Amino acid sequence: MTTISLKAALALCAAAIILQTETAAARSAAGAAVECLKVQDDSARLGCYDREVRKLIEPRFSGRLNVVTERFEVREPTRLRYQSDGAIFVLYLKTGEDNVVQNLHLGGGGEDSYVIEKPGNYFLQVNGSEGWRIWLEPM
Repeated sequence: MTTISLKAALALCAAAIILQTETAAARSAAGAAVECLKVQDDSARLGCYDREVRKLIEPRFSGRLNVVTERFEVREPTRLRYQSDGAIFVLYLKTGEDNVVQNLHLGGGGEDSYVIEKPGNYFLQVNGSEGWRIWLEPM
């Protein structure tokens, strides 16, 4: 097998693995959404769907360890949702002028959120010990 053929075969294998992983994730998400159908209370069912849809949205920011994000604009109240895989996660929400608006943290990994109420230009300073993901969600 030539070097080009070997590279092409490896690329096809990698693509197949990625596709299989994405398909499994989609099936899992669909299965969780189907479970929401069983919820009798309308408000609780809507909450279930909202929770499952959030799992499908790609994070606005993601990374590992320490990062300062690009600036972003908030025009209306926005939920800042964040997840961490590590024992240490500190997130500073800062104005465009580098003033700290809110200091957020997670100990031992997990997920939480904070509502940015005031319109403006912001950026995030993230200090983490492992991987993390951050979403900006409309309210």
